[in-house]
Amino acid sequence: QVQLVESGGGLVQPGGSLRLSCAASGSIFSGASMGWYRQAPGMQRELVAVISPGDSTNYADSVKGRFTISRDNAKNTVYLQMDSLKPDDTAVYYCNAFHLSTFRAYWGQGTQVTVSA
Repeated sequence: QVQLVESGGGLVQPGGSLRLSCAASGSIFSGASMGWYRQAPGMQRELVAVISPGDSTNYADSVKGRFTISRDNAKNTVYLQMDSLKPDDTAVYYCNAFHLSTFRAYWGQGTQVTVSA
């Protein structure tokens, strides 16, 4: 059974930083593309950043230059470093694992990020 557990969300002032972590249990991590998505109230869930097993990355235009996704395969953990945060970044952030052999997707429970003065 695969579980994804996010941590690191919270309240931060505009211009501040947060680092989200997502720890994966099970045996899928090394063969999965890992991503962070977010969903603001009344909005659709959107891709924030994704990292392949080979460390190729892709970012939404709205976060390029401010957010950095990384993964530690030894710890089965993916990170999202968020700098220069803006109020528009306020959302629930979800970790996603997409296994490239089985094409199955898994989601974490989400962690709230609030950017406010």
